[in-house]
Amino acid sequence: MSDQDIQHLESQFPAVSGPAFAAAREHVLASGQSVLQSQAGVIYEVFPDGRKVAVKKIEPPTQFVSGKVFTIR
Repeated sequence: MSDQDIQHLESQFPAVSGPAFAAAREHVLASGQSVLQSQAGVIYEVFPDGRKVAVKKIEPPTQFVSGKVFTIR
């Protein structure tokens, strides 16, 4: 596989990852299990009935520009 092939596949990732994660989340909730999600600096456990329980406060998400390189601590 060439570098150009890899770059092409990587460029498609943002468009397909959102729907894939949303479908996986719905599948888990439909099976009766809970999922974790972050919102406004808090991690919540979300249950199939829509109930949310705060689990932990976290730092707010880092905003980034597509294509920018940054280092994860």
